[in-house]
Amino acid sequence: MTMFGQSTRLFEPRWRGALADYVTAIAWSPSGQQFAATSAAGEVVLFADTTFECILLQAGDGTSVDCLAFSQDGQFLAAGGQTGKVQVWQLGERVEAIACLDKAPAWVDHLAWNPKSHEFALSVGKYLQVWEAASREVVATLNFDRSSVLALTWTTDGQRFSASGYQGVKVWEVGDWQKEPYVLTLPTVSTAIAWSPNSRYLACGNMDRTTAVWDWENPSSPWVMRGFPGKIRQLAWSDVDGRQQAPLLAAASAESIVVWEKHPDEAVGWKGRVLGSHEATIAAIAFQPQTKLLATAAQDGRVTLWHNSTRFAQTLEGAVGFTCLCWHPKGTRLAAGGSHGELLVWAQAMAGKGFGRSF
Repeated sequence: MTMFGQSTRLFEPRWRGALADYVTAIAWSPSGQQFAATSAAGEVVLFADTTFECILLQAGDGTSVDCLAFSQDGQFLAAGGQTGKVQVWQLGERVEAIACLDKAPAWVDHLAWNPKSHEFALSVGKYLQVWEAASREVVATLNFDRSSVLALTWTTDGQRFSASGYQGVKVWEVGDWQKEPYVLTLPTVSTAIAWSPNSRYLACGNMDRTTAVWDWENPSSPWVMRGFPGKIRQLAWSDVDGRQQAPLLAAASAESIVVWEKHPDEAVGWKGRVLGSHEATIAAIAFQPQTKLLATAAQDGRVTLWHNSTRFAQTLEGAVGFTCLCWHPKGTRLAAGGSHGELLVWAQAMAGKGFGRSF
């Protein structure tokens, strides 16, 4: 692995905490003033950004909480998991639990808020439901039909909602839930999906070791990228464009990371470069906001930063194995969770002085 600026620390440790078990999810509020974390023990904890004071929203009961998300304005926080219940809290001067959606015996392992409204979607086996915070009611129940839902996401403009599973992806127009969805068919199981920040490209990671990308301006025929060492577990788009006025797409498969960039030749589609690899399965990947710096977290106990999505920049450590990560919305801090309950926050070396406590 080629070293880049090993003597220069882009990020440095700022705080360390712990949950009772494997950290299943971390989310930062849109304002960056709070972040939340959940565990396999069932905890849901809310932390202040600078003081790291915490509020225990839900104590652990031994049943895993697996998905966690803030609403687009940070007013609401939702979490769901093994019990089949989705808890919703309203945040402000005081934190109040306002709803509990009980979907037992189903295991709720996916939920996401619409980036432009107070609606969020959750998966319930082969079905999806869309819930609205103001009315506190389910506004739509959608049938995926082909299999259990394995991934779901909204476009950044909030106009379309998508879910994936066996044989591809379904795309619904938001607000017109009775209309039949657009079906993007693949001869495999789609395990990960992600819309580009400009809401134009939809990427789909698959069990057959391929990644497909559709251009929504002409979705009839996707580009299909092959040659991955295993199924695609994680996808992430940059929110800045590459050379062809299209964002970069990062894909994680087993221990490897490949970054794809739009090629000027439409027949070629996307050109990939292998960044490198971890020594164990990659659990999470994410681009720093407004840059091409990519963070990858793996079960080998390393979070690796990749400069400009081209070469190694820095390794961050502190957990036996990393399970999840999340960037502060301004990109000045990075939070990650570990397999033994470790919670870590790093701050940008030049901009993060004075935040929180040191290790």
